[in-house]
Amino acid sequence: MNPEKLAKLQAQVRIGGKGTPRRKVKKVSKTSGTDDKKLQKELRKFNVQPISAIEEVNMFKSDGTVLHFNAPKVHAAVAANTFVIYGTGEDKELTELVPGILNQLGPDSLTSLRRLAESFQAQHGAGAAKADDDEDVPELVDTNFEETA
Repeated sequence: MNPEKLAKLQAQVRIGGKGTPRRKVKKVSKTSGTDDKKLQKELRKFNVQPISAIEEVNMFKSDGTVLHFNAPKVHAAVAANTFVIYGTGEDKELTELVPGILNQLGPDSLTSLRRLAESFQAQHGAGAAKADDDEDVPELVDTNFEETA
């Protein structure tokens, strides 16, 4: 075998320094379980209680987007005015969630929704004007195409 090629392969599989065993895959330990335990420990300091039966949480941002949590874990300490929401959050546009969140909208979000609706109408209004231009095409004169053929 080629000693240069063999040395190159050996250098690729060594994870640690000199004297450590060679391994092909570096094992990465997952710490999400310990992070969750640490979070629960810190939440106990605030004396928070879990709130069940919450299906979704929507947080409205000033730029018109919504931070949407589907099936989050919610804890609250009412005396400390503290609410903890954790789970997988997604940034979504307000228009994606409109039918289901109309009853959740406050005055700021309603104005944002109104602006979105106006811009939507303006965009589609311009598209309707283009469609009206197609209607200006003159109709064909009474011609029987079968006779001319």
